[in-house]
Amino acid sequence: MKWSASSNRVCPARRVGGRQARGEVIESPVLKAGYNRAGLLLLLVGVLISVLVVAASLGAVSISIRVVTKMLLSRIPIVSSLVGSRDWSLALETIFFKIRLPRLILAALIGTSLAVAGVIFQALFKNPMADPCIIGVSSGAALGATLAIIFKIGFSLIGLSTVPIMAFLGALITVIIVYQIARVGPVVPVTALLLSGIAVGSFISAITSLLMVLGGEDLHSVVFWLMGGLGARNWNHVKMILPFILPGLLFIPLFARDLNLILLGEEKAQQLGIGVEGFKKEMLALGSLITAAAVSVSGLIGFIGLMVPHIVRLITGPDHRVLLPCSALVGSIFLIIADTLARLLLAPMEIPVGIVTALFGAPFFIFLLRREKSLV
Repeated sequence: MKWSASSNRVCPARRVGGRQARGEVIESPVLKAGYNRAGLLLLLVGVLISVLVVAASLGAVSISIRVVTKMLLSRIPIVSSLVGSRDWSLALETIFFKIRLPRLILAALIGTSLAVAGVIFQALFKNPMADPCIIGVSSGAALGATLAIIFKIGFSLIGLSTVPIMAFLGALITVIIVYQIARVGPVVPVTALLLSGIAVGSFISAITSLLMVLGGEDLHSVVFWLMGGLGARNWNHVKMILPFILPGLLFIPLFARDLNLILLGEEKAQQLGIGVEGFKKEMLALGSLITAAAVSVSGLIGFIGLMVPHIVRLITGPDHRVLLPCSALVGSIFLIIADTLARLLLAPMEIPVGIVTALFGAPFFIFLLRREKSLV
């Protein structure tokens, strides 16, 4: 399925005139309905904070929302003096700050990364079926993790086990291989990149499957990692991915106008002043890096990178100046909710969060898709 600017009501040339050259997009159902970007972003930030506080209060040990809020504020300079007396136990403080808060922050970072990477790859490939794993990132991470589990490779770095480190290395090495295969001189054709990603990903997945067959008693551990999850994650995992994810998330919004122009086609984007090949390399590097960092600590979590950009695009329109930040916030919100459901639905057993994202996200996306079709 091909997706292009002209087929998606993006920048019709007859109507936008000079705005097209500035990478602006005029069609946005929400903005046309009277909302403004700042208001929409503030609304989503408010929802994110509310979801985070409520999720932190739920679990095997219940903590009231009032206490969660006071514990959070007690660690913020300036406002901490307004909290008053600390009417919570040391045990509650330990549960909140050492178990729940790092897990929630990790979920927010991973959800943001996968959603933003999904927006980037769907724009680069001009294909709605593109997701962060289309160039083999997830397959490489899965192979790295599987090698660490099956062969019991044992070393430790900044308090982390071997599995996330090997998964991160596997993801990055795979992206480099895919890029080198697709490169034709200084040019990287998008179609070649897509096909080499699929081919290399399939090959690596076959190796992973073979290792699983030969893995014997380690098969369960590999399968559980592949299904994705945030159990037993801590601040060390946050520290590991933050240096890779944070710069990417800060830089990517700066390219929103260029992503709007690339939707018009590489030739037209070149005519409008974009250095297309350099831009593709930068976006590919940033998208791959934040995806590799995310899947290395979470395992494979589907749906978010593919569907969240679609859901947000149905609501806000395709302008990347709105789509990127809104997708980042919705990705965070969605994964925090999914992870909370994964903890609570069958407690004390925990469901892999990848299952929850697909079970609850896919029907909602189908609902939005059918609603959109009914409005055409």
